[in-house]
Amino acid sequence: MMMGVDMTGRGRAMNRDILTVIQENVHAFSKGQRKIASFILESYDKAAFMTASRLGKRVGVSESTVVRFAFELGYDGYPDMQRSLQKMIRNRLTTVQRIEVTNDRLGDRDLLSMVLQSDIEKIRQTLEELDRESFDRAVEAIVSARKIYVIGVRSSASIASFLYFYCNLIFENVVLVSANTASEIFESLLRVGEGDVVVGISFPRYSSRTVQAMSFARDRGATTVAITDSESSPLAPISSYTLMARSDMASFVDSLVAPLSLVNALLVAVSQRKNEDVAHTFHTLEKIWDEYNVYEKVPE
Repeated sequence: MMMGVDMTGRGRAMNRDILTVIQENVHAFSKGQRKIASFILESYDKAAFMTASRLGKRVGVSESTVVRFAFELGYDGYPDMQRSLQKMIRNRLTTVQRIEVTNDRLGDRDLLSMVLQSDIEKIRQTLEELDRESFDRAVEAIVSARKIYVIGVRSSASIASFLYFYCNLIFENVVLVSANTASEIFESLLRVGEGDVVVGISFPRYSSRTVQAMSFARDRGATTVAITDSESSPLAPISSYTLMARSDMASFVDSLVAPLSLVNALLVAVSQRKNEDVAHTFHTLEKIWDEYNVYEKVPE
C-alpha cells in the first residue's frame, strides 16, 4: 500500500502533473508499483496509449496491480489515469515523437475506421461535457458585441477562418486577427476594449501568440471566449467563457472535428438570434451571386 500520496484527490482529476506525483512518492511504492512507475517515467509517451493489461505484461505485473496503482494515485481508475497521461503528453511531445507514438499505437489496424470512429467519439464526449450555460452566455456576448475579434493560429487557423467567414456574413463588425507576427496581433487588437468580444481558438500544442492576445484583450476590458480542449488549457483562466471540445492526436495531425462541430453549433445559435438580419443578408447575396454567376448552375 502506498502511503505517500494524498488521497483527498481521489475521484477527480489530479491537479498536478502525474509524473511529478509519481516521482515524489516512488519511495512508498511496492515492488510491482515501482516497475509501473519506472516504465511510465521513462516511456510515458508509450504508456499513455497502453491498456492496463498491456502495461502490466510489459513490466511484468498483473492487470489488477496496474488498476490499483491508478487508484492509489487518486484516479477513478486506470482509464482516468490514462486520460491524464494523454492530456499531459499532447502538449509535451515534439512532432517527431507524436509520429513515433502514433505508429506504435496504430500498428497494422484499419486506420480509416479507427480515425473516423475516434472523431465520432470525440463529438459524443464534447456534447456530453460541454457547459451549456457558458455556451449560451458566449452566444449572447457575441450577438451583443460592439466588435468581434477572432484569433487562431497554426492548426487552429482553419477553424478561426471558418468562424470569421460566417460571422462576417452575419455582422458588420468582425475582425480576423492577423497572426503572422506578434506585432501584427497587437496591431489588430490596438483598439480592443470594453464591449468587444475576442474569440481565441487553441489546442495542444497551445499557441503562445493566442494566449498573449487573449490576455491583452482581457486586460483591456474585452469579453474573452476560449474554444479549447480542457480546463488545463492556458486559455481557460484568462477567458470569460470557456467552450471545451475534445481534440485528438493522430500522428502529426491534430484532429479538430469536434472543435469544428462546436463552432458550427455556435454559428447556428448566433444566426438564430439574428434571424431577420441573416435572412436579409442572404436575400441580397443571392441576387448578387445570380447577377455575377458566382456559382455554377447544375442542370436538374
